[in-house]
Amino acid sequence: MARILIVDDEQNIREVVREYCELNGYEADEAEDGMEALEKLKTAHYDCVVLDVMMPKLDGFSTCREIKRICNVPVIMLSARTEEYDKLFGFELGVDDYVSKPFSPKELMARIKVILERGKPVDKNTLRFDGLSVDVLGRTVTVDGVRANLTPKEIDLLIYLLSHPNIALSRRTLLQEVWGFDYYGEDRTVDTHIKMLRRNLGRYRERIVTVHGTGYKFET
Repeated sequence: MARILIVDDEQNIREVVREYCELNGYEADEAEDGMEALEKLKTAHYDCVVLDVMMPKLDGFSTCREIKRICNVPVIMLSARTEEYDKLFGFELGVDDYVSKPFSPKELMARIKVILERGKPVDKNTLRFDGLSVDVLGRTVTVDGVRANLTPKEIDLLIYLLSHPNIALSRRTLLQEVWGFDYYGEDRTVDTHIKMLRRNLGRYRERIVTVHGTGYKFET
């Protein structure tokens, strides 16, 4: 479980960010100023720091400079100051991302997720979406840890959909790319396989969306 350190002198902001972190499956810790944050970073491991700029005792920029001396943890800066100079200065100090106040907690969570994903090793032989995983070389599919019983063509179809997320794919494209360029089957062949594929994907079945008049897409 990823650990997030929330550093802000405003308690209500810390509480909101903490609540959203926990809702997204992260463990959250708090510090009300830069000095407290540095002490915590010396004794505990964190995967990301959400850091306010305007704080007493030690401002966010100075805190970020010290953080980077202690460890290489990613830092997301929060600030009501939106001047370009402030952002550039922050990036020069090693800030990984910059979110302007007032901010959307959902957007902040999305940015945290992106940063956490950057640190994960990339396995090009595995396709994943949450608890849905496809071992491309091993030709196996698991749904929330349970192996799904898919036919070879259903696996091919799922691999193609997952490799082109959020893109509307026509039935003709799917026929050519999954069944082969010279395949002259009917469009309903795709419909039939999509129907069978959905039956085996549990709660992820709704991710395969019908695009009326076109075909299908895997929506993330």
